[in-house]
Amino acid sequence: MYLGFLTACLPTVPLREKAEWAAAKGYKALEIACWPRLNDRDYASSDIDVAKLTQTEADEIRAMVDQLGLTISSLAYYDNNLDCDLVKRAFVNNHTRQCIKAAKMLGVPAVGTFVGRNINKTIADNFDEFTEVFGAIVNEAEAAGVQIIIENCPMEGWQVPLQPGTISFSPELWDEMFRRVPNKNFGLNFDPSHLFYQLIDPLPLISQFKDRILHVHAKDAELFPEKLSYYGIFNKLLPSTQDAGFWRFRMPGLGQVDLAGMIAELKKIGYEGVVSIEHEDPLYEASTAKIYEGLELGLSYMSKLLS
Repeated sequence: MYLGFLTACLPTVPLREKAEWAAAKGYKALEIACWPRLNDRDYASSDIDVAKLTQTEADEIRAMVDQLGLTISSLAYYDNNLDCDLVKRAFVNNHTRQCIKAAKMLGVPAVGTFVGRNINKTIADNFDEFTEVFGAIVNEAEAAGVQIIIENCPMEGWQVPLQPGTISFSPELWDEMFRRVPNKNFGLNFDPSHLFYQLIDPLPLISQFKDRILHVHAKDAELFPEKLSYYGIFNKLLPSTQDAGFWRFRMPGLGQVDLAGMIAELKKIGYEGVVSIEHEDPLYEASTAKIYEGLELGLSYMSKLLS
């Protein structure tokens, strides 16, 4: 296993500068953010304009990361591939396909995305649309030699308060997802933090879904039991205070997710891929310097677990 980080946390820093910093600090991989150049998502940025990428530009990017001793673990574009607005859905689906084409040009093994959700339908009823949309996307990626990896984030409140914005956030839903689209190039960008705050133990799932864990996120989280007792499992519902609720994301080592146990379980299944730090810690976001500080903390902690 080797360590990388998702570049979306540094949206104003040029890709080359991020890559040079990563190599100097001891990272081995980048998970490169590839949202459209115009987007309004949080934690989204565009280090590669996949809509306009030429083979010459792809070769230059690849030469740069190769020279620095880095690899690109995946291209990241996490948006709603099942949007109820069919015009928006078509745009997202098309950009996902552009990421697949870019991955092939760059020699990158995977494209990461969300399944998303048609919020006008139940989660169960979304699966028919999922089968149609992702059946086609995954087949296209398979023909290009590219994996499609799904981060298991509920995206709660993304579209409607209290409602999950995706249909791929629990083992029950993974089973249905892989039953519907069984291709071996379709799997998980396994993120233990999202399971943790849902009160799901991530560790037993690693062996259960060993054939579907194609990429791994190192992201920590912490729960506040006294706030859980106050807000309940639906979390904070009124915008009356600055309190964010009963949980929050942290840099690896600063929360309560058993990341050491995760690495041990990944070793048991023979996982040799990337462990990519996704920086969403609100205590290390105040400035570019603070973001870099968080990435260094995560690197130091995870390096000890992998040694």
